Amino acid sequence: MARRSSTIARHGRLPRRGVWQTAGKFVACAVAVALVSVGGVAAWAVTDVVNTTSKGAVLAGETPGQAAPDINSIEGGVNLLLIGSDSRAGQGDGYGNPARETGNLNDVTMLLHVAEDHSNATVVSFPRDMFVPIPSCPRFNEDGEQVGSYPAMSRQKINTTLSYGGMACTVLAVEDLTGLDIPFAAEVQFNGVIALSNAIGGVEVCLAKSIKDSKTDLDLPAGNVSLKGKDALQFLRTRHGVSDGSDLGRISNQQLFLSALVRELKSAETLTDPVKLYSIAKVAATNMQFSQSLNNINTMVSIGMTLADIPTDKITFVQYPNYYVDGGVSPLTTDANTLFDAIKQDKNLSVTGGTGGSIPQDGESTAPPTTPPATDSPDSTTPPEDGTVELPDSIHGQNASLETCADGNGY
Repeated sequence: MARRSSTIARHGRLPRRGVWQTAGKFVACAVAVALVSVGGVAAWAVTDVVNTTSKGAVLAGETPGQAAPDINSIEGGVNLLLIGSDSRAGQGDGYGNPARETGNLNDVTMLLHVAEDHSNATVVSFPRDMFVPIPSCPRFNEDGEQVGSYPAMSRQKINTTLSYGGMACTVLAVEDLTGLDIPFAAEVQFNGVIALSNAIGGVEVCLAKSIKDSKTDLDLPAGNVSLKGKDALQFLRTRHGVSDGSDLGRISNQQLFLSALVRELKSAETLTDPVKLYSIAKVAATNMQFSQSLNNINTMVSIGMTLADIPTDKITFVQYPNYYVDGGVSPLTTDANTLFDAIKQDKNLSVTGGTGGSIPQDGESTAPPTTPPATDSPDSTTPPEDGTVELPDSIHGQNASLETCADGNGY
């Protein structure tokens, strides 16, 4: 089970700097955590990056000014929540309806879990329209001091937690949903995703069919495409251009991109270039907002170093199991328990339910669930000899070694 931090993360509301909508946010965090950390960074570069970072949000139970860990692989496991909002505030033109500037919904919520022994890692995507209980959430002022609390709610969409009680509420809701302690969190703006994708030189993805989406101004041909800048951001935002046009299909597209990103980060040409590592660290530091627990290059590097030696087939992206209901989706509780029991035991995961939308290069796509099952899928009764847990077929996703193609709309 992941090691619990000595101070439990409870996030206050972060200053409104303009925020991000989709898993492009995770791309930025993955870059900051994985790229920056592997291969070492010169001491002068670390100092420069630290001086560049903004003041982190104070978490309940944290003591401001505590020393950061040495730049080594962090001890024990890691749970890090990546949260994004649909707000357009401060991001300029080109991101849809400007009236959405007033919105503050966490339309993407992703949890990174690294095993205690650093043998595997899992990233869980939580559908934005999934109905969940919302716990009582602390209310923080701008100085990070708790000044009250928000009442609990029995059933709301998970993407309302950010607007309801800030990052603290999203963290608490995910902790209640998963049974995991989450000591770290981060978010990034739209323009930060563009800057980071440019810094890494782009990510090559496969498109089974062309993608044309007027809502994100995206027009990509079929075949292998290198994505960076605004194209990378809009590829991660599009849902009308891929799969079945749903948010669940978009999650699959995002997992395809992130798997390709991980493979690229693992390439020797990228991970052994200290100049590139430093430049990406500085881009991350100037374009992301971290919780105070993560607001130090040493901590970022220490977490990232846990990912350096994990094989791509041991890095698994999954979607929280769910089924459609009126107005959104609901959790498949039994199957979710199977997933998170395995995560708490630091088991490597095997996805049996298909990608949920993207197309494996040697097979057909598997569509997201559309109707509620009579019962949840049974637990696997014959685990592989190496201890890998075969997940119920209601859980879609892929590991980072699987090369898949986006199921474009072909227009």
